Amino acid sequence: MPYGATAVRPDWEDLPAGLRDALASRLGGPPAAVEVAGGGFTSGFAAVLTGPTGERVFVKAAALDGQRHLVDWYAHEAAILARLPAGLPVPRPRWALTDSGWYALALDAIDGHTPRLPWDPAELAAALTTYAEVAAALGDPPADLVALGLPRLADLARDDILWWGEVAAGREPLPEPAVRAPLAELVALESRLPGYADAAPGLAHGDLRVDNLLLDAAGRAWLCDWTWLCHGPAWFDLAGLLITGYATGLDADTAFAGHPAAAGAPADALDVSLAALAGYFLTGAAAGPSTASSPHLRSHQRWSGAQALAWLTARQGWT
Repeated sequence: MPYGATAVRPDWEDLPAGLRDALASRLGGPPAAVEVAGGGFTSGFAAVLTGPTGERVFVKAAALDGQRHLVDWYAHEAAILARLPAGLPVPRPRWALTDSGWYALALDAIDGHTPRLPWDPAELAAALTTYAEVAAALGDPPADLVALGLPRLADLARDDILWWGEVAAGREPLPEPAVRAPLAELVALESRLPGYADAAPGLAHGDLRVDNLLLDAAGRAWLCDWTWLCHGPAWFDLAGLLITGYATGLDADTAFAGHPAAAGAPADALDVSLAALAGYFLTGAAAGPSTASSPHLRSHQRWSGAQALAWLTARQGWT
């Protein structure tokens, strides 16, 4: 997937004039440059705005009427970012405003690039180092962060992530990449996720993907897009990220086993995660074209699900 160019977003000129004026007022004048983000799968405005004095901010914006879910996501993310432990490589909120029927959130602009696929081993190492730092900080999260009433991965799994049971019951079609996979074993593996997640302390990012990372000039990885923070094990995040490492041909098994986020995980945590993610992605990909988000969404789901299933198949010795 071209993860740096998956989004279809409005340009600066597409925003209401009143919103553009309000943003310009915050910047101290009309922006000298607007760099619309190419990554992501939502249809909201997202761009780095450079003010007349050279100050740069990353602005997300969405319409209150018609994109209310994005507005709620952005506001929730701002609350999370403001409460994350100090010193983490994450963007922090600057300000927010509502004008002309739109909500806009300004964050620190991270001067970096989306990691390239296939992974450069040094870039993947930087991403894994950053996630080790984040996972350690969220192992015992601040009380004001927990007080936001974050969801539990166990509940999200039961409600939206686990799909092989639906396939086995005939309520969902069998995805083509899984026609030779042992369905009963997939069901058994994914069914362990809620119990494992409930037993795990700490918080998980919930959406750790290559396109939610930025690498700066010093080689440090920054973790972005914090809407889906939840109570759950960091090793589930790690498995999701390493799907692209497996697809690149790197030793993803060793990377998972040796990462601090996997310390103390159940012996089959990686297999359970891959089974759940494979079912989630492959059934999502079969849902047909998405009109409310990126036209690349289904391709991303299909590719991610196929890679997760291929990795699990290799680990289990299925033929």
